[in-house]
Amino acid sequence: MDAIQALCQIEEQREFEFTADDFVHIQEFMLRETGISLSERKTSMVYGRLARRLRRTGIDNFCEYFDLVRSDLDERVAFINALTTNKTQFFREKHHFDFLSNVLVPEWQHKNKHRIRIWSAGCSTGEEPYTIASSLAAHGLLTAPYDSRILATDLDTQVLDVGRNGTYGIEACKVIPDKELKNGFIRGRGSKQELLKAKPLLQKHIAFKQLNLMATWPHKGPLDAIFCRNVMIYFEREVQQELIYRFWEKLGSGGILFIGHSESIGEMGSRFDNLGQTMFRKP
Repeated sequence: MDAIQALCQIEEQREFEFTADDFVHIQEFMLRETGISLSERKTSMVYGRLARRLRRTGIDNFCEYFDLVRSDLDERVAFINALTTNKTQFFREKHHFDFLSNVLVPEWQHKNKHRIRIWSAGCSTGEEPYTIASSLAAHGLLTAPYDSRILATDLDTQVLDVGRNGTYGIEACKVIPDKELKNGFIRGRGSKQELLKAKPLLQKHIAFKQLNLMATWPHKGPLDAIFCRNVMIYFEREVQQELIYRFWEKLGSGGILFIGHSESIGEMGSRFDNLGQTMFRKP
């Protein structure tokens, strides 16, 4: 289905005029600025999310709204936030964290490796970096003599605020194993008894930062692991290969790249040892 057909389907309930040219403009902007490729199947989603921005700004047409996005940095951020999909959970694709706990951590300990650097790229609301941190805490890697740091980045500033706060509903935390739960989280009391908050031990080892993967990356030293899972599916293949090459450059020898279950590293596979289950080691 092309953009025009999709727009016709929502024409009756459309509050604002939204043309095929408007959608193409949004596609081009997102691809150019963020590397994200919006398919025509996303037309209704794009309209619905941006219609909320028009209501909030008091603008009644997309042409004027695009002018605001170009001229106002805050609205530019809000525009990108609105079109960024964020879906995550604790211990998602658990085999990756089993590998972290059962293989990587013992390797580091055997080598007396005390400096640990991990990047959670596309961290969304923080469940992934807190899962990593709680796994490290369960093995004592968040206390001396270890120097462990986790960089958690996302394009969306709103989800980063959630991550920094580190508070989650108790239902979302039911998938956390008992040892990691005990080491990493505190249950609220009274009116907050249905909430869990990450302990300061976890929070002080995670730095939440906004980062556009298409921009310059801030890392100063080699990384031991990169988690970039279910992020590259939104990028075109050429961009995916560019990102994987840059991940390879940032990883130290023996470093691991974790990607999503529906993602692949394509021709970059020749630069990695394939460990199976979407885990790749830099030789």
